[in-house]
Amino acid sequence: MELKRVVDSYMHKVSGIERFCSRCLKTERWNGSVVLMVVDAAFTSIGLNYFTAVVPKVEEFCEKFVETGKIKGLKDLAEADVNELRSVWRNRRSWFIAKQIASYLSTLSDIDKIALRTWAKNAKLENWRKDPIGRIKGVGLITFQYLRMMGGVDTVMPDKVVKRVINEILVKAGLEPINDDIEFTKKAEEIALTCGYKPVELCWMTWLIQPEGKLMRIKKYAEILPKI
Repeated sequence: MELKRVVDSYMHKVSGIERFCSRCLKTERWNGSVVLMVVDAAFTSIGLNYFTAVVPKVEEFCEKFVETGKIKGLKDLAEADVNELRSVWRNRRSWFIAKQIASYLSTLSDIDKIALRTWAKNAKLENWRKDPIGRIKGVGLITFQYLRMMGGVDTVMPDKVVKRVINEILVKAGLEPINDDIEFTKKAEEIALTCGYKPVELCWMTWLIQPEGKLMRIKKYAEILPKI
């Protein structure tokens, strides 16, 4: 099958990706800190480079607020002072998103991991705009899907890199590219499963094969990946 041949040629470039994706689906990124996952998603939502802008700032937030015990869980993040938080990351919109997500999730369970996984399991792609997190100002479908993935749902987020690479795969396999985000997400899930991969693996592959300088990201950021 031509589609599988094309997908395999991409996936072979990112060997070892399974362990990062498995950690994502087990809600174990950032050493299992749901607070850091929510902050990561909120920072990522404004479109800066993930590895050079977002990751160092999540680490700085962790050192200043999590490791010092100021923010122990989602309830603390929901109640945190925005001006204090802005000492790490100046963008108010990101903090609004993070605090609103934390506020909602903390109503689902006192255990952060259970809260995120409970929400993710029940959140539906087609109804994302009506979802309590999807309705938060500043949360688009990409952030919604990113949080679902970290909450254990094997899916894809339709950001521009993911769409570009997967549509490129479709074209190489003689198929039509898909622009609509919901239809694209469903198709990407279908492609992954048909070709013997997890949707989350297909998604991560698109980011990690991107070149930065002379190296692909999977090589350039090999030391960072086990943390995140």
